Amino acid sequence: MKSDIQIAQEAKLLPVTKIAEKIGIDFEELELYGKYKAKISDEYLKRIEDNENGKLILVTAINPTPAGEGKTTTSVGLGQAFGKLGKNAIIALREPSLGPCFGMKGGAAGGGMAQVVPMEDLNLHFTGDFHAITSANNLLAALLDNHIQQGNELQIDTRQIVWKRCLDMNDRVLRNVVVGLGNKADGVVREDHFVITVASEIMAVLCLAENLTDLKERLGNMVVAYTYDQMPVYAKDLKAVGAMAALLKDAMKPNLIQTLEHTPALIHGGPFANIAHGCNSIIATKTALKMSDYVITEAGFGADLGAEKFFDIKCRQGDLKPDAVVLVATIRALKYNGGVAKDQLNTASLDALKKGICNLEKHIENLQKYQVPVIVTLNAFATDSEEETEYVKKFCLERNCEFALSKVWEFGGDGGIELANKVLDTLEHKKSDFKLLYSSEESLLYKIETIAKEIYGAASVNFQGKSLKQIQKLEEMGFGKLPICMAKTQYSLSDDATKLGRPENFELNVRDAYVLNGAGFVVVLTGSVMTMPGLPKTPAAYGIDVTQDGIISGLF
Repeated sequence: MKSDIQIAQEAKLLPVTKIAEKIGIDFEELELYGKYKAKISDEYLKRIEDNENGKLILVTAINPTPAGEGKTTTSVGLGQAFGKLGKNAIIALREPSLGPCFGMKGGAAGGGMAQVVPMEDLNLHFTGDFHAITSANNLLAALLDNHIQQGNELQIDTRQIVWKRCLDMNDRVLRNVVVGLGNKADGVVREDHFVITVASEIMAVLCLAENLTDLKERLGNMVVAYTYDQMPVYAKDLKAVGAMAALLKDAMKPNLIQTLEHTPALIHGGPFANIAHGCNSIIATKTALKMSDYVITEAGFGADLGAEKFFDIKCRQGDLKPDAVVLVATIRALKYNGGVAKDQLNTASLDALKKGICNLEKHIENLQKYQVPVIVTLNAFATDSEEETEYVKKFCLERNCEFALSKVWEFGGDGGIELANKVLDTLEHKKSDFKLLYSSEESLLYKIETIAKEIYGAASVNFQGKSLKQIQKLEEMGFGKLPICMAKTQYSLSDDATKLGRPENFELNVRDAYVLNGAGFVVVLTGSVMTMPGLPKTPAAYGIDVTQDGIISGLF
């Protein structure tokens, strides 16, 4: 089969104006970025705000493995299948980060015959949202250092600056840097840090803000440093809010593109799920709910990260109530969890499957804690045996969980009809009684331990170094009612990437905690997770090129 980028480049795209026309958006309500991309205007958002909401379907997955799971591919294919069935459906996804595109993971546009397009545009600069976020973030950093240089009226302790610069690229040497070197006019010498743009608080703020007014309030409430008296300094204290909002004005508007089968797709925002909250914007999700009868959205990485944060952060803040959850798995990935080497996954092994399916079992149990109907879908491969498939199906049905095969990578929407019908049947016959995992009124320590024990399966939590004091200090400063955003490896339910399957009786190691008050959550760092990734020995960038005719190759 052709590569993803070949399939995308050979696709016959409709002008984005035609896609908009299908869902009732007038030409005047679009802001065009060429022929195939557009932002949706504020006027349109206001026009539909009284429309009835459609059904919200979350797509999540088991813990990712080198074998691949196909969560985004399934999300796209499910949307295309709804279209084949004549249903009014929209896909609402995140924008990809440049870091993984040039690093190891690749892009985030789906795959095979289930992709959002134009694929190269989406995976590279798209409509400039990430550039705007990066610029707003670094403007605040510049204003902060300038304030200190110009006399430091706010009495900021340069040893307690928590605001970091950002860059949408994997660049490990920027994790810890020294700034202000040179002459006196070049600034105050201090240690500084970079995070990848998708881990920036401004990314989270943009994705959780309801509108421009809410955005400005959140920007102003971001904690940037502490004074010598241990008091927080906010972005609004630096008079940074108006300028940052001006840079983000257009980035706030959802982006409209299409799938290979011309299903409308709103692609907006892109926080990582292992170090941020991992969901597309509330604005895009709520807009899609007003525009269609069915909205298919996704949360990043495994359900222990993306889905938990979708529920406990995004749904909590956005007052969203999901109607169903699709949990994606592959037989290959389950066998990998059962101890089979990557190069042996094409060989049938019911014993390995039985050993590794405990990972799927834990994710099913976790999702059912939120009282939302769950549909497990197997992203099918030609090497899957009938015996293996039947075993997974029986396993799911025994746990009061619906089951469907998905073949969207190979057949597009046609390959998702079974899954789409199962989702529709579930929506009709099973009621969602969505509830959150914990109350906002509980302490930060209670919330951390609840996620660790209930979702990850930890026996206990080990608060290393100064982390316990930091958490207690945040509580004392009035941040105790915020939800928790756990930063953890995506490869395991634990904080140790090598522990596959369903680890038990382990200790979750917390090494740091800090508040993102504008975003409205407390980040808890566990294990060795990094907020600025590095490049692998052989980065994907080595294989990316562009011809004299402007045709890009090597994106996957």
